[in-house]
Amino acid sequence: MSSLFERVVSLLFGAPKGGDVDRSLVDETTEAIVEIVEPKVRLRSGYRDKLADSVQRTITHLGDLGRTLPQQALTLSRQAWADDPYVRAFFAAAADVPICIGRCEELRRFFDQHPQCTQAYALLGMRRSERQILAPRLEGDEVRQDVAQTTVSFGGYRLLAPAAELAQARQGVGRRIMQRLAQLVLQRVAGIGQQTQDLQMRKALLGVRLRMLRAGRDGMQPLVGDGPSFEQQIREVERELKETGAEYAEARGALATLDDYIEHINAVFGEPQAHVSLQRTLLRVSRMGVKVDEASGGETDGLELAELSIGDGLHATIVFVRIPRDELPPQEDLLEQAQRAL
Repeated sequence: MSSLFERVVSLLFGAPKGGDVDRSLVDETTEAIVEIVEPKVRLRSGYRDKLADSVQRTITHLGDLGRTLPQQALTLSRQAWADDPYVRAFFAAAADVPICIGRCEELRRFFDQHPQCTQAYALLGMRRSERQILAPRLEGDEVRQDVAQTTVSFGGYRLLAPAAELAQARQGVGRRIMQRLAQLVLQRVAGIGQQTQDLQMRKALLGVRLRMLRAGRDGMQPLVGDGPSFEQQIREVERELKETGAEYAEARGALATLDDYIEHINAVFGEPQAHVSLQRTLLRVSRMGVKVDEASGGETDGLELAELSIGDGLHATIVFVRIPRDELPPQEDLLEQAQRAL
């Protein structure tokens, strides 16, 4: 990763502060994007001007997102499960916390490479699930049976971007978001390449089918049946072949010029809100993980969750965490846990 890219990420995600977007930052961000997507774009005269508006929209959007990322880090430990309502909501039992920590090889490498660090900061990403159940519920002084309730649970834990300081972990998250946006551009490019291959294959198969029909036209005709005649089938295949040939020619030329790369970059970075979003969700849950309302009695916890979406299908509840070194279980402990699970 270039130092230029690191500087852009540092400016956008290093600290929760605002500010105007100047042209130098736009140019630096443009260079970082082009370096990842296709460095040859620099050969196109005026490429910075062609990308400036889209890149500025992305900078503004990501700057706002960076300021709304969780500002504090909760401690991820077995003791915190008893004390912190968020840790208690995220994990079904205190024993699940060291399992989550121990499975992160990136975190283990960080501690190995930084023996002086007594703790690490990271982003914890999780999948939130809700399930409808029928269970007893206390309403006033009466226990009602088979009441429809909603349970909230979390799973699919991943610890990302471990660092010595919270600001560095924030930058690590920003780096991955920027990389993901660049990947979305490359996916568009790769998708066109795949489309071209698929159309080429279809064009070849239609050509084979047309030759077979023409060869069979003068041969033995079907003795029975009322299906379409050879002439009808030939006309239909010729029509499909003509349409497929036109689509293939269009797809083949889609990446013929550097302007097409610029168009794909603009398509993604010109609408960053369609690809990256951060939403706040308010929940109140019981100690058993059941969703409740404000008027519910008993011990309940109010939670404000940050939910990050990047591209299609990448959606997670996120929170920054502080992980003491002594919470990382030895590697052999994980092997024992795996063997017991078997």
